Amino acid sequence: MSATGHPKRTTPAQIEALKGVRPIVALTAYATPIARLLDPHCDLLLVGDSLGMVLYGMPTTVGVTLEMMIAHGQAVMRGVARACVIVDLPFGSYQASKEQAFTSAARIMKETGCDGVKLEGGAEMAETVAFLTARGIPVFGHVGLMPQLVNTNGGYRALGRSEKESDKIRRDAIAIAEAGAFALVIEGTIEPLAREITASLSIPTVGIGASPACDGQILVSDDMLGLFSDFKPRFVKHFANLAPLISEAAEAYASEVRSRSFPGPEHTFQPKT
Repeated sequence: MSATGHPKRTTPAQIEALKGVRPIVALTAYATPIARLLDPHCDLLLVGDSLGMVLYGMPTTVGVTLEMMIAHGQAVMRGVARACVIVDLPFGSYQASKEQAFTSAARIMKETGCDGVKLEGGAEMAETVAFLTARGIPVFGHVGLMPQLVNTNGGYRALGRSEKESDKIRRDAIAIAEAGAFALVIEGTIEPLAREITASLSIPTVGIGASPACDGQILVSDDMLGLFSDFKPRFVKHFANLAPLISEAAEAYASEVRSRSFPGPEHTFQPKT
């Protein structure tokens, strides 16, 4: 408990210490109400740049800006009491130099109060990860399928099927771990490779489309909740099916408005007598 009597939030160091203890539970969050609902059940909430596609209808995550990530990071932080909150560094905010990455990451942490940042990249980003961690910014790594590189990697597909691909992902994971990341997302990677990497690293891996042997799992919350009935990648499981429920609720609302049965007397304010 903190001095104010509220539970202390989980730190990146505590997430790292979960390797070999129990699986890490992680989901994405983009808004205060959802963050409040997810917080009691999750070790880590990621304010992912997937919000560009999930909330804004963008075709990829490439168009997401630093300002968007900060705004949604602030919203999530208002709804969290215990989970570790990590915010994605969006495309173009960190790749130019390690100094650019520090400026962007420091701004996110100052303006949101989050616990760290996530960035995509392997060996080419190791120097940047080391630069950030040496300056007090916890880094959540991300290797395998990297959505920010979708335009150069030939779209969304599982990686690691060739020896060349698997060697690169393996080397990337080791480089990011050795650079000081506290944990590592492995995305869209064949299961045996994700299992091998998890066993070889001293930091926890968090899988999405990877392996049940990863030290934790993460999904986009909107996918897990079944809000996209027309989109279900192989690695997603619908733990709820909210899309038809929302549609049915909207249909019922529209019907009552048109029939003037809503609002009823109990929903209106009358003069005091």
